[in-house]
Amino acid sequence: MNIKSLLLGSAAALIAVSGARAADAVTVAEPEPAEYVKICDVYGSGYFYIPGTETCLRIGGYVRYDISAGDVGSFDGARSTDVLNGKDQGTWHKNARFELKTWTGQETELGTLKTYTETKIQFGNSAYYAGADGNQAHNKGAALVYAWMQLGGLRVGLDDSAFDTFIGYAGNVLNDTIVPYGDFSTNLIQYNFDAGNGFSAIVSLEEGSVDTNNVFYVGTIDSYVPHVVGGVKYTQGWGAITGVVAYDSNYEEWAGKVRADFNVTSELSLFAMFGYGTDKHSLDVASGRDFYKQWGGHWAWWAGGTYKFNPKTSFNLQVSGDADKNYGVAANVAYDIVSGLTVTAEVDYDHFGHFNDGTPFGNWTAADKKNNVGGFLRFQRSF
Repeated sequence: MNIKSLLLGSAAALIAVSGARAADAVTVAEPEPAEYVKICDVYGSGYFYIPGTETCLRIGGYVRYDISAGDVGSFDGARSTDVLNGKDQGTWHKNARFELKTWTGQETELGTLKTYTETKIQFGNSAYYAGADGNQAHNKGAALVYAWMQLGGLRVGLDDSAFDTFIGYAGNVLNDTIVPYGDFSTNLIQYNFDAGNGFSAIVSLEEGSVDTNNVFYVGTIDSYVPHVVGGVKYTQGWGAITGVVAYDSNYEEWAGKVRADFNVTSELSLFAMFGYGTDKHSLDVASGRDFYKQWGGHWAWWAGGTYKFNPKTSFNLQVSGDADKNYGVAANVAYDIVSGLTVTAEVDYDHFGHFNDGTPFGNWTAADKKNNVGGFLRFQRSF
């Protein structure tokens, strides 16, 4: 056998073996086309279709860090306390918060079906100078802030009271409740009507809520009769005129607010709001306060506005007062360092006219007046 015949024979053998192995090989199926997330621009930016559904979802929220000092208003953070001597050290407050928000939207034969949720997790430091806890950290845990669904104009679930959401909050200041203008969280059933020509209206049946900062009144309904809120609004390019009225079924009290908003220029916007409420139970605790009429006495007012120096920097102001001679001023400058990251510096002042001296029936007097100053520094990354 010559070399040529040997090479040809070897090649034939290799081809035969190769063909046998190819016949025994496992056939791999081609991969199915991937379903990439599709953008949904029906409800605004940031929405995408949940794969396999017609529901659009948006996920957002923020991370916030607050530093505060002074004695003005309420604050989520903890402060140094000497529990041995029962003394509030009056130094720094600090608080970190993570808030997660979700929005959904879907078109149905009965209108747009929406949901909204908001959950916050907070952490604040507490310094104790006595006791077994020592220098302890305080994790304040998670809280559900909002969770509602809406079909067309019908909304049910957990939301802020329509006494506040429909007429608007009291300015773009951090401490907007130096003179309070209403309570907030409540379970509710409400209907929103939009005529499409600038006129809108709302009716809301509300449960109220327990205010852990005020033990002197009952906020949650204690019978089969709900709290009731109604409102009307007229909106145009120059601004809006709004009115709301609320009935507290626990105390059988009424409260109302009217508000005017003005878009003076593209840089300057102003608002003014006036509230009035009955206080037949003023001989009870909290000087006649109820779930809606949180201010002292029959009437209260709030005014302020926002001026935008440039697209990144704005100045915000609120002044307020009530019939009990409580007055407040809050002013801040908010600056967007980059898109989504804002730092806000605020100074607050309040003057107490009448305040509770701690007696069981709330002996509110005009003799003990007090002036307080405080401030915030807030860092917030929104996404």
